[in-house]
Amino acid sequence: MMTWLRSLLFALLFYPGTLIYVLTVIAVAPIGDRPVQAVVHAWSAFHHWLVRNIVGIRMEWDGEIPDGAYLIAVKHQSMMEAVDTLHFANTPVVVMKRELTVIPLFGWVTRRYGVIGVDRDAGASALRAMMAEAKAAIAGGRPVLIFPEGTRVAHGESPPLQPGFAGLYRALGLPVVPVAHDVGRLWHKGFLKRSGTVHFKVGEVIPAGLKRDEIERRVHEAINALN
Repeated sequence: MMTWLRSLLFALLFYPGTLIYVLTVIAVAPIGDRPVQAVVHAWSAFHHWLVRNIVGIRMEWDGEIPDGAYLIAVKHQSMMEAVDTLHFANTPVVVMKRELTVIPLFGWVTRRYGVIGVDRDAGASALRAMMAEAKAAIAGGRPVLIFPEGTRVAHGESPPLQPGFAGLYRALGLPVVPVAHDVGRLWHKGFLKRSGTVHFKVGEVIPAGLKRDEIERRVHEAINALN
């Protein structure tokens, strides 16, 4: 019963609150990039507070994500880490499904903040567009954050990396910071979110310039270290 009540209260606070933050971004957008980024980061901090204090999830970290231009590769098991990445990385440009970037209002805010929308069914043209947007991002000194397995998976699952990851790694020439976690034990898809402690592990920085098989193997092992 407590799990159900916590999950309900989270939904009642998070989704109306998200609409307020979205409208605030639209209001401050004419002022410039910094106000937009500040509001988006405040939204992520609001989400982080709800996760800790309403859902009852505590986070333990092994290692820190460094500042600077990196390709940050994160395991994807839930909405939680997808939103929280804006809280623990420094103004990252997030690679996400293009359909999320066309949601009314919310999609406009994602594009205004700076994301890279990917249509995985569009083939080579989509990959070229992703590379161009990513290069523009790192020109501004921002890290690029990607979920290299492509979609949310249950805790314990470790599908192969999507082919776009290796192309992005090669095109950007950036070292990779891999991040593993076990959030999916408590929060995956669906309404219910259980309280407890989740763990994040920042792996050893992987240098740029490795061959495709090597970078895919090392990233796949690192982001699945807590499976």
